[in-house]
Amino acid sequence: MLLEAIMDDTDPFAKTTLAPTAERPLLGLTVLVVEDSRFACEAMRLLCLRSGARIRRADSLRSARRHLQVYRPSVALVDLGLPDGSGLDLIAELTQSIPRVETIIAISGDSHMEPDARAAGVDGFIAKPITSLSSFQQAILKTLPEERRPVGLRVLPDEDVTPDQIGFQDDIAHIAGVLGGEPDELTLDYVAQFLCGVARSANDLRLEEAARALAHKRALGKPAGPEAATIAGMIQIRLSEKIAI
Repeated sequence: MLLEAIMDDTDPFAKTTLAPTAERPLLGLTVLVVEDSRFACEAMRLLCLRSGARIRRADSLRSARRHLQVYRPSVALVDLGLPDGSGLDLIAELTQSIPRVETIIAISGDSHMEPDARAAGVDGFIAKPITSLSSFQQAILKTLPEERRPVGLRVLPDEDVTPDQIGFQDDIAHIAGVLGGEPDELTLDYVAQFLCGVARSANDLRLEEAARALAHKRALGKPAGPEAATIAGMIQIRLSEKIAI
């Protein structure tokens, strides 16, 4: 099969790129994933790989801004809860940048954040966990200009990706480090948000329930010492299970 080469002015390291096909509808796109969870990012790496897109990863606002000083991605997938601030701030910057990133999509484990993301100017919103190949492709394709989409009909793939559990273990170790000192209120908010999404993606229901209990206490403005202690204990148990493996 012959693939048509087209110019790509979004990535200075790529003189040309390949046109999308029915089998690889995101071929030719560079996707910047701004996501602090290694488990979630591994899922998106697999989804991009199956779809033909190149992927670059930033795990914080600071890292994302460094990337954007060097190149302009075709698509930006921005998690709304990051260790050094809100993804909404980065989204607002991207919508005002010239030239603008073609597609800006917010990703979050909290679906109630979608209105805030829309107000910030995103082109789309994807609720985590993100594992369905067809849903992932459709969420991006519907926001792209016509010339970036594959020509003709295509069969939607009936496939889910399964990230390696090493990513989940890395996320658990990350939170253990965050909780290692005396966490302040902002830190506890971050822990609750991070673990809600990661635990749901990993199907760790008990950890997700504990994270939601912490988030609920924080939302009420009440002391959350017992909830934080419960999570710290669960994290240590999961770390010991990793060592045993």
